[in-house]
Amino acid sequence: MAPRSIGRRHASALETLSITVEEEYVPLFEQVLMCVCETVGIFEADDEQKYWRLEGVKDIGYKEDELENALAVARLLTGCDAELVREATEAEGWLARTYESFPQQNVGKRFAIRGTHLHGAPDQSRLTITLDAGIAFGSGEHGSTRGCLRALEMVAYRKPRHILDMGCGSGILAMAAAKLLHRPVLAVDIEPWSVRTAKTNARLNGQGNLLDCRFGNGWNTNQVRVKAPYDLVFANILARPLCRMAQSLALNLAPNGTAILAGLLYTQANMVLAAHRRQGLVLERLLREGDWATLILRKRG
Repeated sequence: MAPRSIGRRHASALETLSITVEEEYVPLFEQVLMCVCETVGIFEADDEQKYWRLEGVKDIGYKEDELENALAVARLLTGCDAELVREATEAEGWLARTYESFPQQNVGKRFAIRGTHLHGAPDQSRLTITLDAGIAFGSGEHGSTRGCLRALEMVAYRKPRHILDMGCGSGILAMAAAKLLHRPVLAVDIEPWSVRTAKTNARLNGQGNLLDCRFGNGWNTNQVRVKAPYDLVFANILARPLCRMAQSLALNLAPNGTAILAGLLYTQANMVLAAHRRQGLVLERLLREGDWATLILRKRG
């Protein structure tokens, strides 16, 4: 069964929540919004990429106490008194805009990303990944996702056997790897809702037997440690978390293994690359999709 979009499930009034914070605080405040919003988008808020706007949609009045408590904790931990902005949103109008912003996307030579709202048979010449439009709304990471899929095509000839999608979100990269390589993929995320969504999407795309979707805390996840080392690792997250995880990535990557890193702006590529070079990884390719960069790194044998 396809994941249900917010627009179809909610006849009641919706509101859009937004909050703007410095990059280092994005993961924590993203968790705040995720406790009440099924999807949270991340957008650049200034020209210098120092501030980011997080945005999500929820029912008006839904879990207000939980939201306020989570926001208070995040403000206390970060010292950032970020303002929560609310804007009334019409459900039908929101869903219509979502559909309009999510036509089929052909990526690279092999992949097509297709919403469940689209009719007609998919293109048989491409590997089609089907996602609900409500899930794709406002991701703000189209460039990074496209970069990862292009990178996957470039390294597929190595036929990696042990594959990890770290921070899997909707599971799109894990599904793409499973479809292209016909190999099982471990998909891990720190958000329980993301794990549930990835499982649903895997079944929707006929990949339920190949994706092992787990809730966990990054490289500290027990299943991640048990299945290491990996021939291929995806990490489509933000630049600073990628830097902090560089040592763990290097330790869990097999000799001659490949890492595909994304979620970073092109202006942040050198910072992320430097952190991984210090761990002995080497750059093979740097891909650019608009403002976004994707790094293909290799661990020496």
